[in-house]
Amino acid sequence: MIWNLIFINILICSWSYSNTSEENIYFDVVHNTKVIGSLKATKIIKNSQTIYKSSTTIKTRIIKDICVNYKYNVIFKDAFLETSNVHITINDKSHTKTLTEWKDAKYQIIKNEKKRKTFKDSISYSTVQLYFNEPINIKSCYSEQDGSFNTIVAMGNYTYKKVNSKGKENMYFYKKGILKKAIIDGGAIKFKIIARNTN
Repeated sequence: MIWNLIFINILICSWSYSNTSEENIYFDVVHNTKVIGSLKATKIIKNSQTIYKSSTTIKTRIIKDICVNYKYNVIFKDAFLETSNVHITINDKSHTKTLTEWKDAKYQIIKNEKKRKTFKDSISYSTVQLYFNEPINIKSCYSEQDGSFNTIVAMGNYTYKKVNSKGKENMYFYKKGILKKAIIDGGAIKFKIIARNTN
């Protein structure tokens, strides 16, 4: 009887493991040909959930030394956004916290611990997915950081422009569906992210 239970547990664990996959990609953050940071993005598929995580660290000098950290934790369930958490720090001090959560049949957005807005439209594509999925036939994406929708414009030659609610533009360049480079308008600083081991 005990051996039967052990065998069943092994089967359950093996099935759970086999239904989980993980993908990691790495980028250098470049400003004026100098590497000033790194970005790691992770995609985990587990049953009906897809979990995206990204961590970016940038160290540079603009009048004084600054260290910026971006952390994203985004969960999709059955192809729709369930929750997203974004935390940005500058020199180890909290700068922005944005929580988006599907609750009571609508999305609730809380920015810097203050409830900002709600809406009922479902979200099927968000900014973090640009690292993994070329936005073919995608016209807009949800910004987990701002809690707003950005416009995506196909420029041809596997290149896409993303325009945020303030009019700032980022450019994304793909090859065979894989992101190779992006040019990011970070406000105080513009930089590139370049995929490592790219051909």
